[in-house]
Formats: sequence, structure tokens, C-alpha cells
Amino acid sequence: MLDLLLQSFQIKSMSVFEAGMLLCFGASWPFAVLKTYRTKVVKGKSRLFLSLVIVGYICGMINKILNSMDIVFWLYVINLLLVSTDLILCLKYRSSEEKK
Repeated sequence: MLDLLLQSFQIKSMSVFEAGMLLCFGASWPFAVLKTYRTKVVKGKSRLFLSLVIVGYICGMINKILNSMDIVFWLYVINLLLVSTDLILCLKYRSSEEKK
């Protein structure tokens, strides 16, 4: 496990474009999470979409672990945590909206 962690910080074959994609996507998630948290309104948010994005990030992480572990792996982790937070808030506030 320690070896895998140390490998992740090596920049051997890091894809600049993959990192750019994850940085661009990752830049938008904090705003979505903050808006959901502040307004507590989830109308128009798709739980299916958020779930599919989470599955996509997990697939990207598995690919990094199996094929080319580098620092981009941690961008996947950060994005996964942000989207998961948004999904949890969506589920929480949707259930409270349905009770009204």
C-alpha cells in the first residue's frame, strides 16, 4: 500500500490533458455543492447523473491503479469526494422536500 502511495506522487506518464479535464470538472463541483448546501434546493438535480459521474470517477481511479498510477489519481479522489458530497446533500434535501 505504501508503495502504491509513493508511486502516485511520481510523474512518469501523467496525461496533461487528463489532468486538465479533471481540474476543469473539479473547479465546478465546489460551487455546485455550496449552492446546494446554502439553498437546500435540489430541484432539477439528477441523482442518476451524479451517480453516473461517481461511477466514471471510480473507473478512472481503477484505471490509474491498474495501469499508470500518478498524481492524477488524487484529482479523481478529490472530484469523487465533491460529487459524492453533492449527491448526499441532494438525497438529504430531496427527502425533506418530499415530506412537505
